[in-house]
Amino acid sequence: MPIRLVLAEDHYLAREGLRRLLETQPGIEVAAACGDFDSLLAAVDAERPDVVVTDIRMPPSDTDEGIRAAEQLRETHPDTGVVVLSQYASPGYVLALLEGGSARRGYLLKERVTDLGQVVEAIRAVAEGGSVIDPKVVEALVAENARGEESPLTGLTPRERDVLREMAEGKNNAAIAASLVLTERSVEKVIHSIFSKLGLTWEAAVHKRVKAVILYLAESR
Repeated sequence: MPIRLVLAEDHYLAREGLRRLLETQPGIEVAAACGDFDSLLAAVDAERPDVVVTDIRMPPSDTDEGIRAAEQLRETHPDTGVVVLSQYASPGYVLALLEGGSARRGYLLKERVTDLGQVVEAIRAVAEGGSVIDPKVVEALVAENARGEESPLTGLTPRERDVLREMAEGKNNAAIAASLVLTERSVEKVIHSIFSKLGLTWEAAVHKRVKAVILYLAESR
């Protein structure tokens, strides 16, 4: 079965361009495309999509409609994933998106649209219940925390910091192992060490690990 999408973007050319690109991807079906908050919610009610891909700012207020839509859909359509596209590498927006839970939630910078494969990977991960956070957002948070001499991040080994970044982006153990050329068992051991050093409670579920790490990085700035 294809992954059914509702796409929300207020700029017509950007919306139609992304819609046509997504429709070329096998296993992706764009059920509706809309340009504002109210039409997005109506389209989800009508189409019952697997995933919503939405701009972060749309009418009527052009502030945080994408985040608010994700929050509302958590209550009304809990099985619908949401990928927010944003030009802001702001931890505040990411935290707001994850506040009600990180399962089936993704946050990508709009520049990723030029690499359609990354967008499609995020859509598929979110449809399967996972979380995806843009690597640039994670890198900015890690770098900001690591500057402080008293930060526990300074006690992490280079390998642990690499795994931390991959984990915060939403990758599971197998994906981290493939990326860093490690065994899954080695990745599990490193993650245990990271959580111990940072004083975090161990979480086996990937999406819960994502939220724990992002919260830690954002609150320790």
